Amino acid sequence: MRYSIGELAHRTGLTVKAVRFYSDRGLVPPSGRNTAGQRRYDDAALARLDVIRILRDLGIDLATIRRVIDGETTIAEIAAKHAEAVEAQIGVLRRRSAVLKAVANRGPAPEERSLVHKRAVLSEVERQCLVGDFLADAVGDRPELAGIIRTLTPDFPENPSPEQEEAWIELAALMRDTEFRTNLRRLADGHEAGLRRDLAAEVRDAVTPAVAAGITPKSPAAKAILEGLGRDPAELRQWLNVVNDPRRERYLELLGVINGWAAPESLAPAFDWLAEAMAA
Repeated sequence: MRYSIGELAHRTGLTVKAVRFYSDRGLVPPSGRNTAGQRRYDDAALARLDVIRILRDLGIDLATIRRVIDGETTIAEIAAKHAEAVEAQIGVLRRRSAVLKAVANRGPAPEERSLVHKRAVLSEVERQCLVGDFLADAVGDRPELAGIIRTLTPDFPENPSPEQEEAWIELAALMRDTEFRTNLRRLADGHEAGLRRDLAAEVRDAVTPAVAAGITPKSPAAKAILEGLGRDPAELRQWLNVVNDPRRERYLELLGVINGWAAPESLAPAFDWLAEAMAA
């Protein structure tokens, strides 16, 4: 059979303008012309237009459609790739929706609108780059510290809650804090050198009960606790100046929200008590 452009448009549901557009670009070449010089198309052209219409409805570009028609790739291969892209777009939209809901619940302050924009444009790749850069700078690529790296790594869920969205915004700001990165690096260096390994656990076990019992930092009992730690005062003071950073504890709290972990035990009271006892 031979079809005119109007007949192709009628059979495919496309407009005459669309059919002429695809024909002019060589996607649907005419099989001949009638005596009046008008283009005529065969059944192969009709089949091509059906393929083009379906792929265009799926959002596939003309260059890719041309590759399908020319036999350079298959519809199945293209569909698989575009399915992945669509899933990624769905994930972005879900995250944006969660951010908007979170800010709507908190109020339309100007700074919050700025946060919405920053968070909404932060893609999965950008998040991974930020996390990777932060861990590389704060801890470094050290196999022996792999456990610490895991405990500092956020695992942002595909469908985050408003609380997780808000936690990520604050956590990302901490990751960009160069002073905070430097403090963590000092802790990691001390841990690797074995100078401060397990010191936090020792302080927790020795000092937390003293805080709970109401032992004052300036008492003889406090002095005995300090001596019981068996650490060089200068080393202990240096370590305390680094570890007693409220940003470190806040980072762990936010990380727990994002990763769905239990709230970490706060060692701030023990650190404050220890600092006061050492000063005494």
